[in-house]
Parts: sequence; structure tokens; C-alpha cells
Amino acid sequence: MKVFRVGKRLIGEGQPIFIVAEAGINHNGEMILAHRLIDAAADCGADAVKFQSYRTEDFISDQSLTYEYVSQGQTMVESQYSIFKRCEFSSEVLTELRRHCDQRGVVFFSTPTSEEGVFELVEAGAGLLKNGSDYLVHLPLIRAMARTGFPTVISTGMATLAEIDDAVQAFREAGGRDLILLHCTSSYPTPAEEVHLRKIPTLAVAFECLVGLSDHTLGIVAALGAVSMGACFIEKHFTLSKNLPGPDHSISADPVEFRLLVESIRTLEKSLGECTLGFTSLERRGRQEFRLSCVTVRDLPAGHCLSETDVAFRRPGNGLPPKAVEWLLGRRLTRSIPTGHVFEPLDFI
Repeated sequence: MKVFRVGKRLIGEGQPIFIVAEAGINHNGEMILAHRLIDAAADCGADAVKFQSYRTEDFISDQSLTYEYVSQGQTMVESQYSIFKRCEFSSEVLTELRRHCDQRGVVFFSTPTSEEGVFELVEAGAGLLKNGSDYLVHLPLIRAMARTGFPTVISTGMATLAEIDDAVQAFREAGGRDLILLHCTSSYPTPAEEVHLRKIPTLAVAFECLVGLSDHTLGIVAALGAVSMGACFIEKHFTLSKNLPGPDHSISADPVEFRLLVESIRTLEKSLGECTLGFTSLERRGRQEFRLSCVTVRDLPAGHCLSETDVAFRRPGNGLPPKAVEWLLGRRLTRSIPTGHVFEPLDFI
């Protein structure tokens, strides 16, 4: 699997998991809130903060389309156009947010909805480009991302295998090299039985690229499971408070939960270790102290011929191992040995 650089970070096999706070539209269109999201994500240990940079008219023309969501404990039904329109950011704002991310040592990136949007992100100095699940079938946009030479993340929610293949081929044929596919279930929130983490290694094998998870579940279990399945990139919706008004806050991780996610992933990374079978360096002492050796069950005189009733298996493990009992039986002692003596070759020479 390939390793590539984003800012000061390497992403890929053998590297720390790249953890993204998906701010999305959880700034509610307020710059102050957007900057606070960056600060909070950095304080939680996130590697990157992702926004959504779009023009609503790029993907919504029918203003009668509605979306139902839970906000502040109440079920809301609102025009999709209204939701997105109030959260649009200009290209100048993107540059300001990128500068703030630079100051806090986190990578800034975003999800554009047009080739012009891709250009704006390049100009703003984004570290990555992201193609959302809804835009997986927008191959011209994927080709535009590829032509920038920027590392690109493609979410695969709602997709068939053929659609993912079309997107990957479009990216590579347009000259794209650094690609991460994100397994994703486009349901908000996603119930546990709809996560299907086993798709992560399947994607990695099928498309020979790095793979991660765009997590829409409640809690951190799915993200941790994804890491154990080989994900190198975890993206989770992030909010300052689940009680803020808006469509995504209630299903997003707040700072307490996100910090726990980061800390848990860092611990899990250490626990995954190596795949080579064998004891660890810390177990070397245990092999001496806790393993068993062949020992005498009573005092035995020189010249005694050993039988099964003479031998027991006891700690420590610094003598002949239990499997050596077949070698011991029938041998004569050349010296007397006391009860509990750990057998050694010198006893028979």
C-alpha cells in the first residue's frame, strides 16, 4: 500500500491513523463558530478539519425538496435549499479558515461541488480534496480533482461496485495518483447493523489503494473497528455541542466524545502491533518465570533410572521443557539430585 504526504503528515500503511473532524456545515454559516470548531478539533488531537465548500445551486434547483432531521430534541422539516444556502462560504472565507488551520497545526480541506470549487480550494491552499458520496457519480468533477495532483478522498456511500470502479478509473485515467477510498453508509445516524466494516479490506484489495471510514454512527465503536480492519483514515462529524440548532449537530461527536475517539485510536494503534508470530520482548522474562520445566518429585540417588513417577512439570521455565520428558525416561543419573531439582543435561553426563 502506498504512503503519501499531506502537509507534515504521512498517510498510509505503518503511519498513525489520519483522524478528521468533519465540521461540514456545523458552523451554521457563522464564521465565529467555524473558527471555534477548528480550535476545538485541534485541542482534541484531530489531524485535519474538513468543511464543505459549495454553491447550493450546483446541486439543488428544486426548492420544494425538504429534509427531515432532529434538532435540539425536535423533529424538523426544512427546505434543503434553505439549509445549505445559509451555510455557504465564499472563497475568501476558505483561505481564512485554512490559515487558522495552519496556525493550529491541522490540515484544512473541503468538499467542493464544481470544477470552480476545486480551483478555489487549490488557491486557498487545501491539503486534500474530498469528493462526497452524493458526487461519486460526478466523474467530470473527479477528473478535475485528479488533474490538480492533490491527494483526493472519495466517499463510497450509496455506491455499487461498478460505480466505485467508474470513479476510481476516472481519477486514475485523469492522472490522479494519491487516492483514499472511504467506506461509508449514507444514513444519519447509521445503525450498527448497517455499518459493514468488512467492506474496508475488500475495497483495499479490489482497488489497490488506501481505505478509511466516513463514520456516521453514534459513538466511537465503528471507528475503532474500522482501524482494526485496516482503515488508515477516519472521518467523523464534529460539533461544539449536540444541542446547537441544525441538521447534523445531534449525530455529531462533541469535543468530549471526539477526544475520547482520538485517544482510543492512538491506544488501539499501539495494540495492533505486528503480525509476525512469536513472543514479544516483554515476554522474554515471562518465558523464564512462568513456563514449566521438568523437575524431580523426590530425592533421587546417583545411578537411578528415571521413570514417569520421578518427573513433574513445575516453574520456572529455565530448564528442560515438558516435551523433553520422553528423552529423560529410562536415563540413569550420574549424580544424586534433590526434590524439585530442574533437570539439566549435566545430570546424565
